[in-house]
Amino acid sequence: MRVVIDTNVLVSGLLNPYGPPGRVIDLSIAGEFVVLFDDRILGEYRAVLHRPRFGFHPGDVQALLDFLESEGEPVVARPSKLRLDDPNDLPFLEVAMTGAADALVTGNVRHFKPKSGRHGVKVLTPAKFCAVV
Repeated sequence: MRVVIDTNVLVSGLLNPYGPPGRVIDLSIAGEFVVLFDDRILGEYRAVLHRPRFGFHPGDVQALLDFLESEGEPVVARPSKLRLDDPNDLPFLEVAMTGAADALVTGNVRHFKPKSGRHGVKVLTPAKFCAVV
């Protein structure tokens, strides 16, 4: 299974490791699926997870990022002409589309509804994703 994980899932999973987002992280570490990413996604993960307001231990963040980078699959995403309400979400969708992801897991499903057109990517909440893995 090939999956793109939105940053909000990682943040939520680290804040509350016992909820569905934490389970998504656990499943990725257990090798139940391959995480797809590109440099834009890794950059966002790095920037957001190191924000002082979350209080994550830098070593824990680095260990997670190292794992995702070493065990995941880099994708050279093709640009999409789709427009989303938040253009910062587009890299996740482009990687999912180019990498033929089985799912894009996010806490904000509505953010991935294009203003026009269709993308064909299955966008799931962490809870729904955990129910199908």
